[in-house]
Amino acid sequence: MTPQILRLLQMNDVRLVGRLTRDPEVRYTAKGQAVARLDMAVNRRFKDGTGEWRDDTTFVPVKVWREAAERCKERLKKGSPLYVEGRLRSTNWETKDGQKRSGIEFLAKMTGEEAPGEQENESVGEPAAAATLQEPVGSSASAGSDDIPF
Repeated sequence: MTPQILRLLQMNDVRLVGRLTRDPEVRYTAKGQAVARLDMAVNRRFKDGTGEWRDDTTFVPVKVWREAAERCKERLKKGSPLYVEGRLRSTNWETKDGQKRSGIEFLAKMTGEEAPGEQENESVGEPAAAATLQEPVGSSASAGSDDIPF
């Protein structure tokens, strides 16, 4: 009897709801494309073993490209609530003192927009994800981590 091979659909599709920990930072590539760095805090509230409520906060770096990046700069600020959809991408870099680091960043996209290099990624079987950004409504948030470079 031949063993059956289990084939699983591979998916990199993420949705997050949280608040910005600082104002969006927009930079431009050599080709003039805007890219915004958003630092987002996502909270999970739970009861611990003693019955006390606890907050578990995860800080997530988010990148937004092109026109959506410009809109983020115009409409969002530190403390703004944010709902975003996209995908995760691993990154590697070296610090100024030569230490190797790695991390995960969230690539957000507006429907119909692609980050540079998306076409190449699709050719190796990684589908592009869609994302939406909501308008800001609030204020105040926790400070984020600056360990991951932009």
